[in-house]
Amino acid sequence: MNTATTTTISLNEGFFSRRNWFDWVFAAIVAAGGLYALQRYGSYMDVYEKGILLAAIPCTIWLGWFWRPLRVLMLVVVALALVAIGLYQQDGAGSLARAESVFGLKYFLSSQSAILWMSMLFFMSTAFYWMGMFARGEGHTMSLIGSRIAWVAVGMALIGTLVRWYESYLIGSDVGHIPVSNLYEVFVMFCWMTAAFYLYYEQQYGTRALGGFVMLVVSAAVGFLLWYTVVREAHEIQPLVPALKSWWMKLHVPANFIGYGTFALAAMVAFAYLIKQQASETRWYKLAPLWLLGVVLCFEPVVFRQAGGEAGSSYWMVYFGVSALIVAGILFGRKRIAARLPSFEILDDVMYKSIAVGFAFFTIATVLGALWAAEAWGGYWSWDPKETWALIVWLNYAAWLHMRLMKGLRGTVSAWWALVGLVVTTFAFLGVNMFLSGLHSYGTL
Repeated sequence: MNTATTTTISLNEGFFSRRNWFDWVFAAIVAAGGLYALQRYGSYMDVYEKGILLAAIPCTIWLGWFWRPLRVLMLVVVALALVAIGLYQQDGAGSLARAESVFGLKYFLSSQSAILWMSMLFFMSTAFYWMGMFARGEGHTMSLIGSRIAWVAVGMALIGTLVRWYESYLIGSDVGHIPVSNLYEVFVMFCWMTAAFYLYYEQQYGTRALGGFVMLVVSAAVGFLLWYTVVREAHEIQPLVPALKSWWMKLHVPANFIGYGTFALAAMVAFAYLIKQQASETRWYKLAPLWLLGVVLCFEPVVFRQAGGEAGSSYWMVYFGVSALIVAGILFGRKRIAARLPSFEILDDVMYKSIAVGFAFFTIATVLGALWAAEAWGGYWSWDPKETWALIVWLNYAAWLHMRLMKGLRGTVSAWWALVGLVVTTFAFLGVNMFLSGLHSYGTL
């Protein structure tokens, strides 16, 4: 049978006939779990929340079928989250105090423990990816370990998020909410979403050489998260402000952070593109991408050093030193790094697909935000600083996609644009909360 015939048969093969037994077991578990939740907790939901739950069932099944590694991840995460809930309920009445007295909760499965594990594992993953980059031979073993650790880190982040959701209801039924309401919670979401999207592209393109670059931005986010936890005690669960008590939050915020995560991923791929392009450059002023990375990595210490007092200052000085070592390592090892990176065509394609996905979800999030604003404040748009900067981000990436699709934008300009886009996105994500005030000032520093 020739290749053309094989391809035709493959294309004509039915979607459902390609499912294996595990696909159907996964689908049955998801459907049973969703329907049980509806039967058990439906009386506490309004019609919109029931609709979201019912829509989530086929969406989750499709997602697990689309990218099969997610089936195992989701089943393990849900199983361990249920174990954590069971440990909270061992005495017959759930109590948040059990997080400090039960071994499994204190060291592994309480939300704070799981998120701290996530933080350590993302740092370890970053280190192993870079060791793989500089290891003798191909470095496959170290990079593979980095990839596996990243998967576990994503799992711990999701466990921490689900358990935190349950813990909020242990405090009080009027306090309970989906954990996407403040800077601490959304930074956790940003970390695992960015890593998950990277792991998808890693599998699709069969290369782990980009892991060190993408995990740098994840590790930077973890660095902020740890500071925010220690100095601001941001991990404490707080009641929602009135404007956030809406089912719109369950849709708007996750869609937004798919955009933020994929834009960050695209920027780090763009950085790798520029490093590969300038690997043989010896003139220091021509190595602009490295100096820009240094500015970005050192941005957090400069801005936050004074905010946390003496403890915060010490923390950010250590962070500054580690950032400087990373930039120096990339500077002196850029030729070896460039040799390990995939082709320019692959880098360009990952960059494009990441921005395309992010733009689609960011557009959805903006529309959902406008509908939410109309319900909460009586108008779709108010030129609040967060709204204004969201529009700037949207226009930036709309222009990037237009230039690529209509004018064939590729190469250096495309990469620089994507990299600078991260600065714009970071200000919209974090800078607005730091320097500006408005209706969206929920995640203050």
